[in-house]
Order: sequence, then C-alpha cells, then structure tokens
Amino acid sequence: MLETEGTFFTGAEGNRLAADIMDGGGHPVIFLHGGGQTRRAWDATAEAVARQGMRAVLVDQRGHGESDWVESGNYGFSHYGADAACLIRQVEERFHARPSLVGASLGGLAALTAESREGPLLETLILVDITPRLDPRGVDKIQGFMADRMEEGFATLEEAAEAISAYLPNRAPRRSLDGLRKNLRRDADGRYRWHWDPAFIKGEANINSGSEELMQELMAGLPALHLPVLLVRGMRSELVQEEHAREFVSLAPGASYVDVGGAGHMVAGDRNDVFAAEILKFLARDQAA
Repeated sequence: MLETEGTFFTGAEGNRLAADIMDGGGHPVIFLHGGGQTRRAWDATAEAVARQGMRAVLVDQRGHGESDWVESGNYGFSHYGADAACLIRQVEERFHARPSLVGASLGGLAALTAESREGPLLETLILVDITPRLDPRGVDKIQGFMADRMEEGFATLEEAAEAISAYLPNRAPRRSLDGLRKNLRRDADGRYRWHWDPAFIKGEANINSGSEELMQELMAGLPALHLPVLLVRGMRSELVQEEHAREFVSLAPGASYVDVGGAGHMVAGDRNDVFAAEILKFLARDQAA
C-alpha cells in the first residue's frame, strides 16, 4: 500500500473529520463511505486511484470511524450534505482544483445533496449503488442489520465476522480479521462495537429524519445536475433496482450507469477489481476531456 498522510478537515458544525491522503500528485478524488462504514472501506480502490497519478482523499464522515460524534446528534442526510460541501471546498482550496468524488450509499447522497444545494462544487461524481429513489425493503434490511447488535456488540472479532457472513452469504469468507478490526471499537467492557455513533440510528435527528422530503428534493433537482455522473450499481443490489438506475440517468443530463455482476449493495467490497476498473476508466475519460 502507498504511504498515507493523516489529516483532518472541518464539517459544517465545526466537527472534526478524520482523513487520509494517498498522494499520486494529480487530480483530487474524495472518497465518502456508506453508513456504518469507515474510510478504510476504500483502501484498495484509493490505492489504485493514487497509483494512476491522482490524489485520493479518504474521509470518515461525522459520527463514524475517527471523526467526531457530534454533540447535536444531527445525523440526517442534510447534515451529511452540509459536511460534504465544507469538505469539497477545503479540498479544492488545498489542491487548487475542483475535486471529483466517489460516494457509496450515505456518502453518495451526501455529495448529491451538497452539489444540488450548493453547487457547482465537483468536477465529476461517482455514485456507488445509490440514487434518491430506493427500495424501502432494502433500506429496512440494511438498517436492521446495523441496529441488531449496535448496543450489545460482540465478544470477539470472530463473532462479528460470523454476523457479517450471515448478512452477506454470497461474499467470500474473510482471510484475515485485520480489516474488520478497523471497523470496530473495543470498549471498556472488552466487547467490540461498530465504529459509529448509535445516535446515527436511534437519535432524534437520526439518518431517517427528513429523508423523504430530501429524496423528493433531490429527484426534482436531477434535471439541473449537469456535471458528469457515473452510477455504479451492484446487479444483486437490494437497494437500487434497475428501474431506479434507468430513471436516474434519464433525468440527470450528464449521468450514465454500469452494472457490476456478482455484487450487491456493497459493490466495492464484493467486486473491487471490477469496481476499481470502472471508476478509473471514468476518471481517466474526464481528465482527458
């Protein structure tokens, strides 16, 4: 793996956002993970991007990983969008170029909210298995898994791995628990818990607060989204159906989409080889234009 520089950015409430930069010296590309993940979800993809001469900026979103748990408890999509807008501006100021952004699920909606409300901010946008139109059954499944052991946690890393395997039965078993360890914190009672603030799910201003209104707003704004957008959908996605992808590209003038076979909602984790190849192709085409 390339050497990484640890750094911090500042969110919309003055909250600290932990980040790593894999510096290939060129165009900045921000990576925003999905809900319940951390920036470590992007390590392999970001390294591939950096090796192609770009700057990969991997960020823990508010309440996740090493970033601040906000005292306000504000974890709605609008709050993540406000953070994304602040982050994008800071990256542009630091590297003197309007960045591209790769956003999975929560990260993609945060970027889309920022661009729709405060843009133009981005050079290009890659959405990973997310559109403003979602299958509610898939949303319930994902949030149900996140909430299931949120407070109880796990006695061992092996127990956590078993829970993930039961949730993602089509994914190959883990060869090592090192990657999983980065997504968990070990509390004073010795148990492992997910590396995110439980208020994300159960707080008054949780991820579902105001979500329906925001999704309607984002759908209505798609015809004005003129920057190049690539939607990467997992063919087995429980969240984004094919009709959702087709609707999205029909409404957003600069949008296109690709399906990744053998992948579910966690596209980068399921088929990172294919995923990385697709986003590198898209970013290279944009830089050559």
